[in-house]
Amino acid sequence: MGVRRDAREAAVQYLYQRDIHGGADQPLGEFYAMRGLSPSGRRFCDELLEGWTKHNAEIDDAIRRTAQNFEFHRLSTVDRNILRIACHEILHRADIPAPVAINEAIEIAKKYSTPDSGAFVNGVLDSIRKKHAGDAPASG
Repeated sequence: MGVRRDAREAAVQYLYQRDIHGGADQPLGEFYAMRGLSPSGRRFCDELLEGWTKHNAEIDDAIRRTAQNFEFHRLSTVDRNILRIACHEILHRADIPAPVAINEAIEIAKKYSTPDSGAFVNGVLDSIRKKHAGDAPASG
């Protein structure tokens, strides 16, 4: 498995753990030691978690608006956190192409969630990508 995939999975697992424990954060050092994440994986995971922390209201709002037929708090905890990390990448990481973020999220959903989660994650993230592309200023 690649370093970035491992870091994305770790970020999802950290946010999942945080949700399960009512928002209580385990110190990242302890989490990384338990998880066995490489130093480069830790750096990327830190970036993802810091990005979600900085933009969590915007990210969660984008997911809420896009997954209109699903109540946000009723989304699977795994799916919700996969969406959070990928949505951060789509909205705030110009260095990561949106299709890469979406594909990574789909693969993580297939690994950790239900058989239908890959398609659900794809649909939500692709809609966010299209809306974000429409909001982006024209270049040139």
